[in-house]
Amino acid sequence: MSSPPKAAASPASPPAQAAPQSDIVLEAAPFEEPDSDGDSAYGDEQNSTASVSSSIFEYRTIKGRKYHSERHEGQYFAPIDDRHNESGDIAHHYLTILLDGKLYSAPIGDNPKRVLDIGTGTGIWAIDFADEHPATEVTGTDLSPIQPTWIPPNVRFEIDDCTKSPWTWSEGTFDYIHMRYLFGSIADWDALFRDAYFACAPGGWVESIEVEVDYVSDDGSVKPGSAMTMWGDMCREAGPKMGRSFMILREGLQRTGMEKAGFVNITEVDRKVPMGGWPLDPKLAEVGRFVQLGFENDLEGYASLVWNVILGRPADEFQIFLANTRKDLRDPRVHPYFWVRWIYGQKPSS
Repeated sequence: MSSPPKAAASPASPPAQAAPQSDIVLEAAPFEEPDSDGDSAYGDEQNSTASVSSSIFEYRTIKGRKYHSERHEGQYFAPIDDRHNESGDIAHHYLTILLDGKLYSAPIGDNPKRVLDIGTGTGIWAIDFADEHPATEVTGTDLSPIQPTWIPPNVRFEIDDCTKSPWTWSEGTFDYIHMRYLFGSIADWDALFRDAYFACAPGGWVESIEVEVDYVSDDGSVKPGSAMTMWGDMCREAGPKMGRSFMILREGLQRTGMEKAGFVNITEVDRKVPMGGWPLDPKLAEVGRFVQLGFENDLEGYASLVWNVILGRPADEFQIFLANTRKDLRDPRVHPYFWVRWIYGQKPSS
């Protein structure tokens, strides 16, 4: 088993086709049992381009939530309305905390000329990167125009579908290509990295950040059959039906795709990401609080399409499932976490 570069809370990376593993155990802060009448402490509610055609602004509405239009073959499982976009921005925040304020891991230097952000979402990463690198031309792409209009002068957003191969970019256009949290939306990861390789400049870098949708614990507090484990079970079942995997780390899709495309100097780092403020480590506790905030902000959005449409599970059990998830998230005796993998590779200079 190879070891990644040293990083805070970064255990060794597993080989492809294996679930992430680590000898590093996330330690929970001490917990005092509440009084018999005080268990409500964890049970209460917590407080484009200008030329795009009008068809770009057409969306699907499913059970009251807005999704990408059918012109994209319904290839993203989560909503794109304001509520879910808030959760996406919170995810950007906790991932930045994990990197000690950095927006990337790849050794891209101080002044890359052109940067591409695939699956930009609200554009928050592209905007932050553009602010930090005012001399860099930053382009963010996504299926729908949900990005703000007030943006730095060196960033632009375009409507594009990264799953339509080959990409339209000229060979060697970008010095750095960033893609994050595309789980459940990519049918062909090899094609994705092949297209990224073509669009990347010689000597440039491509970085992929993905999550394993499987919530576990080191101390056994996440019980088999609980609502938390049902998320992983649900995604393992839905992935094959959708033709788009949620188990990116377990299947080694990032590294395999990069190697097949021809990238060199491939480096990967895995981190355990807590759900809730239970870790003893202050930084991880802060991360966990934001993870919980973002997840609880739109539990329904993360699960609705998969539960109701892809799997066709009983509608009357959906809200019970969400309520049990909230209960587990708010119970300080339950210590769930998930894995996130940062992996980057370089296109040879010649």
